[in-house]
Amino acid sequence: MNWKANLFVLWFGQFMVMLGMTMIIPFMPYYIQEMGITDPKAVTAWAGVIFAGNFVTAFLFQPLWGSLSDRFGRKIMILRSGFGMALVMVLMGFAQLPWQLLVLRLINGTISGYTPAATSLVAANTPKEKLGFAMGVLQSGTVAGTILGPLIGGGLSIWVGYRPIFYITAALLAMAALLAMRFVHEQFDRQHAAAQPKRSILNNWQTLRPYHQLQSLFGVTFLIQFALFSTMPLMPVFVQQLHGNTADLALFSGLVAAATGISNMIASPLLGRLSDRIGPVYILTICLLGASLTFIPHAFVTSVWQLLALRFALGIFIGGLIPSVNALLRRNAPEGMEGVTYSFNTSFLSLGNVIGPILGGLLAGLISIEGVFVIASLLFMLNFIWVRKSLQRT
Repeated sequence: MNWKANLFVLWFGQFMVMLGMTMIIPFMPYYIQEMGITDPKAVTAWAGVIFAGNFVTAFLFQPLWGSLSDRFGRKIMILRSGFGMALVMVLMGFAQLPWQLLVLRLINGTISGYTPAATSLVAANTPKEKLGFAMGVLQSGTVAGTILGPLIGGGLSIWVGYRPIFYITAALLAMAALLAMRFVHEQFDRQHAAAQPKRSILNNWQTLRPYHQLQSLFGVTFLIQFALFSTMPLMPVFVQQLHGNTADLALFSGLVAAATGISNMIASPLLGRLSDRIGPVYILTICLLGASLTFIPHAFVTSVWQLLALRFALGIFIGGLIPSVNALLRRNAPEGMEGVTYSFNTSFLSLGNVIGPILGGLLAGLISIEGVFVIASLLFMLNFIWVRKSLQRT
């Protein structure tokens, strides 16, 4: 089996999924206004709840899909998620009230799981000596889609309106699933999987508990996402503080947002290849320390250009984090429980995505945005110490 062909197809699938899922982000508040909600406070409240709803149900249901992927295969989970999310996206385009959109976002999070299933499949079918490179390449597809999605979605919404974007997104998700159905080949021993005892989600968690490296990696994933997402929603406000209310404010906000993703996309495959040579634990520790040190000067910048340079540098270190974690999860996961392991990790990732923006916004009101940057630096330093203690020594 050609693992490189799988990697290429799933890279493209990851790109298409993230492109489609992030295309709707720029106009979500405006879509809510189109539904008849005009009070600004109500619009922002609905937008926040609707945005978070997807992550909440993803956090709850990912372990279930991971357990099923270990029993029936990862490819079927990719198809289930891709076609299922495509259908939900079509329905979002027909939503008439905010609560309907919220329910559909909750359903979308419930049936999601393309990324952990694709990651698990690539990890299980890639030679171990190439695992870091494969994880880095897969991450670059995720980041590329995340960068371009809001840009394309914002532009298309001007030309075609809001509702057609949901149909376009559905087409992209269905295309990703179709490509996987046709071109992805999985080595999966169904007889061996069927012979394994059936476990509940609680049983799976209890089985993984003695694997202390996995527990550490789950915690690292949560803290990484918490630190990143606690500062991400504050960036437009921080750019406004530095640059003022000028005509090109939106442009600079977009550049700052894109800088981290661009350097992340470039660095991920390179750091993944390097991790195959020196080990993912070393890449993880170096990148955690680098991210911690890079966040500190965020609190002292005086111009947008300084912030732009720091965000680009931060993206280089971020590019080595998730691929290293994914490679280490594969090396430490019990045989036959790779899907469950990646799904639990995705749950912790989703939890960080939910809690990070909420606490980041609250802390910014109490100690300023600059103070949140310092806290993010401390969280990455805590991660660094945690990895040194729990992983590097073993």
